[in-house]
Amino acid sequence: MTKENTEQLFALCIENKECEDLEKRKIYRIRPDDDAAKEGYLRIVDESGEDYLYPEAYFILVELPREAQDALQVAS
Repeated sequence: MTKENTEQLFALCIENKECEDLEKRKIYRIRPDDDAAKEGYLRIVDESGEDYLYPEAYFILVELPREAQDALQVAS
């Protein structure tokens, strides 16, 4: 059995063209999706609370300290 990775992935939204469920300058949680990544997309948990595919170019990946990850996890 492998050790589960508890690190969460997050991205800062820098564009939201035609995406009503994204806010610029907001940090969103990413759900891993290798197939989407190969096509240039990220699976983002957006304002609706659901995860959808958005263009990777709309985001900048960010590394957050554990405390910030925990705070964002509780808020969602």
